[in-house]
Amino acid sequence: MNQLKIGNRSFDVAHHTYVMGILNVTPDSFSDGGKWNEMDAALKHTEEMINDGADIIDVGGESTRPGHVQISDEEEISRVLPVIEAIHSRFDVPVSLDTYKPSVAEAGLTAGADLLNDIWGLKYGWEKERDGWKSPMAAVIAKHDAACCLMHNRDNQDYKDFFEDMRRDLQETIRLAEEAGIRKDGILLDPGVGFGKSYENNLEAIRRCGELQNLGYPVLLGTSRKSVVGLTLDLPSDERVEGTLVTTVYAVAQYCGFVRVHDVKENVRAIKMAEAIRDGKKEK
Repeated sequence: MNQLKIGNRSFDVAHHTYVMGILNVTPDSFSDGGKWNEMDAALKHTEEMINDGADIIDVGGESTRPGHVQISDEEEISRVLPVIEAIHSRFDVPVSLDTYKPSVAEAGLTAGADLLNDIWGLKYGWEKERDGWKSPMAAVIAKHDAACCLMHNRDNQDYKDFFEDMRRDLQETIRLAEEAGIRKDGILLDPGVGFGKSYENNLEAIRRCGELQNLGYPVLLGTSRKSVVGLTLDLPSDERVEGTLVTTVYAVAQYCGFVRVHDVKENVRAIKMAEAIRDGKKEK
């Protein structure tokens, strides 16, 4: 898949790595909780990220850090909807909504979100034996003809062969998407670094992220400030920029279509340099 369509834009994911900027409108996210949950601050940060080169803004209303407390659908909707509407009306940039709940997705896509970023890969509220290949989240995405980023996740780390098990899990997610009628030029896959994985699993997911493109869809790598960086460098979340940049350069070398990051300017610059080295020429 060479072209990915999100909103009114087409992304050349076969030749360039794009940047998804993170906007957490939550009081308790692991890295930046409470910084952007006021509207003025959220819009100012959105403008900064766009000016720094962000290609998509990813709005999240519930922290998914380890040990997070799940909030109600109504509270999550009340956090994200005004921000999505404000960004949509003020800026010419695709908006992503980071949620795994179908009712929140329905509200956000109706409000103008262009992409649904689902940390459970269409499997929240889905039971294979009961539901067959019908996923509530997949139905919402297909109804709105939206793009989606589908992440690998598990509620355990019981792997026999980690990478092969992850690949099979993602194949299951892809089948849910295809059965629901989600358009093929709107699907991104995410290996889910930091979710349902050991430290060693996370390193392997990063190292082999490019191989997931063999499933037929572009890949997004999301490692920004995550524990795999902190554990490797023995650093707190606000000192993990350099470690994140290394993973971004690795994503470029593996031809990943997107990276999802907090520090947009630094990652945009790293991508430009890495692509120049990889391709032997400066980006036009």
